Amino acid sequence: MTVPLQAWLLLAAALFGIGMVGLFTRRNAVAMLLSVELMANAVNLNFVALGFYRGDYAGQVMALFGVALTVAEIIAGLAIVILLHRKAKTVDVDQVVELSG
Repeated sequence: MTVPLQAWLLLAAALFGIGMVGLFTRRNAVAMLLSVELMANAVNLNFVALGFYRGDYAGQVMALFGVALTVAEIIAGLAIVILLHRKAKTVDVDQVVELSG
């Protein structure tokens, strides 16, 4: 039994929407990073689903590069969050007035 492409795309759109709502409503920097990760995973799901239905491995390769890029982004984001916590003693982005220094 094969799941239709529209179901995968609908699932990816739902994941992306949940991530976008989480990004816009959360003020905690860690929760915002998790929302960005959810959005990136939705994009990777699209790559894999479209590659599967095209019958080639291009989607899987693109998803692999997407995962590597997302890991690098999250590492840099967590480093910024750690520095933010050290300087401002909070990870709430509304309470931080300035990030330079």
